[in-house]
This record gives sequence, C-alpha cells and structure tokens, in this order.
Amino acid sequence: MKQIMKRNGYATLVAIAVLTLTSCGNEKKKQAVETDATTVVEAEKDNAMDLAEASFSNEMTGNVYQNYLMLRTALVNSDASDVQKAAGNLVGNLNEDEAMKTIVQQLTETDDLEKQRQLFSDFTAQVEPLFKDNITEGAIYKQFCPMAFNGDGGYWFSNVEQIRNPYYGDKMLKCGEVAETIQ
Repeated sequence: MKQIMKRNGYATLVAIAVLTLTSCGNEKKKQAVETDATTVVEAEKDNAMDLAEASFSNEMTGNVYQNYLMLRTALVNSDASDVQKAAGNLVGNLNEDEAMKTIVQQLTETDDLEKQRQLFSDFTAQVEPLFKDNITEGAIYKQFCPMAFNGDGGYWFSNVEQIRNPYYGDKMLKCGEVAETIQ
C-alpha cells in the first residue's frame, strides 16, 4: 500500500511540474527595442505575422502606446537601463496627467528592476482607460500573469498575442495569458 501511495505521490509531483513548465516556460528569446527619438518596437521575427497594429483617436495616445511598448520590452529583456530610457521618452508624452507622469518619472529615477516592475504595473492600471477610450482601429492585448507580485498577479498590454512577461523576463517569459482583446 505504501508503495502505491509513493508512486501516486510522485505522479502528482511530476504532473504539477509539467503543468508549471508548460504554462510558465523558460524561453530566452527577446524582443528588440530601439530607444531613440524614432522609437521602434519590433515583434520577434517569427511572430511578425501576429503583430497587431493599433490606431488611436489622437497622436498623444499613439505616442504613449508606442513608448509603453518600448517600456514593456525593456522589462521583458530585464534591462533596467533601457527601462529608464524608455520612461524618459514616455514622460514627455504625458502632457496633463500628473498621476501617470509621476509614476513614469519614478521609473526614470530607479535602476532597481523589481521597483521598475512594480511601477510599470501601477502605470498599466493608470493608462488602461486612455488606451480603451481612444483606440479606433486594430487591437491591444491585455495580458495577465497570475504569479507576479507574490501571487497577486499583474496585467500589461501588448501588441502581440504571444506572452512575453515583463514581470519575470527570461525567468518565466511565457507565464501568463491574454485576459482581454481591446478593439
């Protein structure tokens, strides 16, 4: 009887490990990001067909979205310096919203990647209505990682359906799911 229970216990542990690895895989591909004034965020070459373009009712929102994607990509790449550069580009696009501007300014001032990830999560919550209220064409993918922030979870926006987790970078690059498609 003990041998059967032992085998069942091992089988359960193996099943849990397999589920964890398939839902939160450890893939080390990164997205490319350029951090100059003509910011370009590119999807990985093998996912170029999955790239979702989004248009907005005003240029300011479009600029915020493009800089947001640059910020997300820097976090996916776990590059604190690029996060600071992307935040610097973004802060200039936040004309009148002081709450958002304050968060993004804090991103420019810290090189602590975990603090940057928390601030990015805070910024994501603040910027969501701007994206939802102003999208006129295309799609934005609202994605969610249930494991971020000690199991509290965290959302982010992406221009591709494929998960590239900014809260864990290459540690758990594919951990997450598309929670909503905003059109």
